[in-house]
Amino acid sequence: MRVYVDATTLIALGSVGELRLLNNLDGEVTILPAVADEVTTEPTRTNLEMFIEGNDVRTEDPACEEYLEQAHEVLGEDEENGDTWIVSGALARDDVAVVSDDRRVRTVSEGFGATVTGTIGVVVRAAHEELTEEEAKEVVRRVDQHGLHMTAELRAKADRLIENVGEGGLHN
Repeated sequence: MRVYVDATTLIALGSVGELRLLNNLDGEVTILPAVADEVTTEPTRTNLEMFIEGNDVRTEDPACEEYLEQAHEVLGEDEENGDTWIVSGALARDDVAVVSDDRRVRTVSEGFGATVTGTIGVVVRAAHEELTEEEAKEVVRRVDQHGLHMTAELRAKADRLIENVGEGGLHN
């Protein structure tokens, strides 16, 4: 499975130095250049560069190019950006996942058959694979404090999902 990661998640995890959690995802983590270009603030940009250099991360997918025009039309975008590349990936492949906190990208990608998750999903997966319940909840708190700005409802749901992992499940 190809896993396209959007800038929203890269920024959320990169701002707290937790991009390594992406390694817990099942599939080939792919960070396309147009997406990486949207990550401009420090220390997130440097953290992203170090993550790409130090991990088995794909940084291109020629299959996406064939679907860029269609992605532009679907999203109503005139210019190429990370969103159009992510959606083109969802169009290009049958076995694909999209990691994004952008509602529009998530909805469109899911409509084209992609499995969709976001930053919280990455943290919950990491709780299943490597983090303790407390460590995972701490990552959620740090992400919340550094820019994701979750609603109380989302924060409570994240905590419930993490607690459920500790009880042997990944379901809410």
